[in-house]
Amino acid sequence: MIRTLLTGATVVAVLALVPAPAMAAPGVPTQLNAADQALLNGVRQAGLWEMPAGQMAALKGSSAKVRAAGQYIADQHVQLDQLVVDAANELGATIPATPTAEQSGWLTEMQNADGARFDQTFVTRLRAAHGKIFPVIGAVRAATRNPVVRKLADQANTFVSNHMKMLESTGLVQYEKLPPAAMPPAQDLSAIGMATANAGVNPPVSPIVLWTMLIGMVAIAAFASLRIMRSRH
Repeated sequence: MIRTLLTGATVVAVLALVPAPAMAAPGVPTQLNAADQALLNGVRQAGLWEMPAGQMAALKGSSAKVRAAGQYIADQHVQLDQLVVDAANELGATIPATPTAEQSGWLTEMQNADGARFDQTFVTRLRAAHGKIFPVIGAVRAATRNPVVRKLADQANTFVSNHMKMLESTGLVQYEKLPPAAMPPAQDLSAIGMATANAGVNPPVSPIVLWTMLIGMVAIAAFASLRIMRSRH
């Protein structure tokens, strides 16, 4: 009986060393992390320059496909911009109000271009920008703990995917010049690695430390049990 109690106490002590994952109250959004805020900022800033770029293409495009793509993207960004503003207001988050200096430079570049040169500049700049934000949306969607951000990621994913298809329909996307896909780092798929990841241990507790402590406690329990048995004889 004593040996069983000691062994049980040892297991409880070891399990107590592993912190339980933090759980948010049901229905209450968790605090925004850097990735969540990056998604809000990225979607907002995309609209701030792609909306006027699309309007410009609808007027200046030298081909019907470029004009159609421009109008479609401009109209879609009106909707997406409202979605990100609503999400930011719901979360109490601050989002940008102006394009970045680089984005403003792209708009100036388009304003100074005409004809086929404008068409190529418009498609190249927007396709590259959509290619950069697309994997960010997927990464945030996969990991965010905030339901508002998760919903926005789903919505933005649909918009961005459709925009890329519209740009590609012009026949002007230079695929050979697109940057290679950024592959995620290899994951630890071992049993201990997966358990640690699922437990959300932060900072991580080394499995070696846990096993060392477990062995030590079992040895202490066995030594105590042996002394009790000898005292009875």
